[in-house]
Amino acid sequence: MSGILQEMRASARRRLAELPVGEPGAGDPDAFPDALRGRTSLSVIAEVKRASPSRGPLALDADAVAQARRYVDAGAAAVSVLTEPTRFGGSLADLEAVVASVDAPVLMKDFVIDPEQVRAGALLGAGAVLVIRRMLDDGLLQEILDACDRYSVAPFFEAHDADEIADGVSRGVPVIGANNRDLDTLAIDTSTADRLLESVPADRVAVAESGYLEPVDVRPLIGRCDAVLVGSALMTHKDPGAFIREVSACR
Repeated sequence: MSGILQEMRASARRRLAELPVGEPGAGDPDAFPDALRGRTSLSVIAEVKRASPSRGPLALDADAVAQARRYVDAGAAAVSVLTEPTRFGGSLADLEAVVASVDAPVLMKDFVIDPEQVRAGALLGAGAVLVIRRMLDDGLLQEILDACDRYSVAPFFEAHDADEIADGVSRGVPVIGANNRDLDTLAIDTSTADRLLESVPADRVAVAESGYLEPVDVRPLIGRCDAVLVGSALMTHKDPGAFIREVSACR
């Protein structure tokens, strides 16, 4: 496991005791994937994050709710909210506030290592939670996926190579993301998602992640995937709404 994943695992473990208590109400596990389906155009999952390990501070004073509203008003199909505090500047409070403020499904973006994190995300209204295949052994992965089913949230299954894509397909997960970022070096290769997502069946939602700095960068993805997740570029762009509108109009 890479250094950043080890660091994030430790961060997640420290925060387990701080998770909110309570049982989630009935959720709709189909809301998040259904908002993204369709490979004739690209849906945008627009991300709220104040910092990143690769780029450092992005917008430390950003108001999560205001940013999310800008995204949705511009046509984002879903919103991703970082809830990891130490390297991404996020919080569960951000997640809860965004869920209450936008009419779009919300992805809880964190480093999930315990089913209790899934429960907490569902309790706060997340429609999906990030599940990074590389962080989890087979047994723990199944526990996390079972928790997603139990709490009616969609697992956003993130893969970094062909074997992980195949694993996600075989497990029947509804949303599969291919991340262009090398987790060992943090370097970006945008051909990664283009290559990996070819093997995602049409009945799953295929998402390209990381490294799309301008709308023109996503054009090679049209017809190859359902959605693109954009974070750092939107947090630093002078007009994130225009970025989203241009990507959403790609055909």
